[in-house]
Amino acid sequence: MRRLPPLNALRAFESAARHLSFTKAADELSVTPGAISQQVKLLEETVGVPLFRRDPKGLSLTDAGISSLPSLRDGFDRLAAAARLMTMERGSGRLALSVAPSFASKWLVPRLDAFQELHPDIDVYVHADMEVVDFSVDDVDLAIRYGRGNYDGLTNTLLMRERIVPVCAPSLLTGDKPLRQVDDLASHTLLHDDGNDHEIATWSMWLRAAGSEVNGTRGPRFNQSSLVIEAAVAGRGVALAKYALAVADLEAARLVIPFNLTTPTDFSYWLVHPEAKAALPEVKAFIAWLKAEASAHETNSPPVLVDA
Repeated sequence: MRRLPPLNALRAFESAARHLSFTKAADELSVTPGAISQQVKLLEETVGVPLFRRDPKGLSLTDAGISSLPSLRDGFDRLAAAARLMTMERGSGRLALSVAPSFASKWLVPRLDAFQELHPDIDVYVHADMEVVDFSVDDVDLAIRYGRGNYDGLTNTLLMRERIVPVCAPSLLTGDKPLRQVDDLASHTLLHDDGNDHEIATWSMWLRAAGSEVNGTRGPRFNQSSLVIEAAVAGRGVALAKYALAVADLEAARLVIPFNLTTPTDFSYWLVHPEAKAALPEVKAFIAWLKAEASAHETNSPPVLVDA
């Protein structure tokens, strides 16, 4: 049998390394800072190398500490997954999912009933937050992230690509100032998405790509994509929206795409999880269902016609 360092010592090191603080690690593990220090010292004696540098400015990791931390975190993830497999009763399960609020409310939640009908024995816990989940700390099985897919130490699977479309309420297509061509935007309010997605095309970028000289800087700004879409549904103006977030309102005719011009983005939606989580039946079932939903969504997506 392989000889392993004491588990408590490994836990103490992982927590202290993550916080770079014995005090915070002690709070997390409900022990004293002295106990954390003793466990770390025991681990250092066991492996024969120092793992921390201790100086007046605080703690820092040695090269050995830095190189060992990712594998240790993965090991704890695997232990947690194994424990869940041991204790999970047949026919019952739980899946904790981390997702951005706008994607959750506009795309995921309207589809969840279909998953529950297929898998009534799996309870889905949706954690809607803009904070990036830390799988080594948070009780989360799977995350949907919007980005380029380069999430080190995690399994990254492309879920679906995104494109940006102009959207507005149907009422803006008629009336005193009907919206019929791009230059008509000069007479309408432009709604701006000022969220944390710096890859999304701005109105100024989109208008340049469309060959228009309309001023693209004016108009109200919102810090969440779902708020921009709700403002458009309410007839407040014209928005540039992620198609995935606008599709339900488009299908319900609450929104329309006034111009056949769509811009791509380098960002996509990714399924992200530690490798160990892939063994969980709930995760397998949810990923399979989610991929099928995403495939159907992409089949109905508008073509990309303008590269901004």
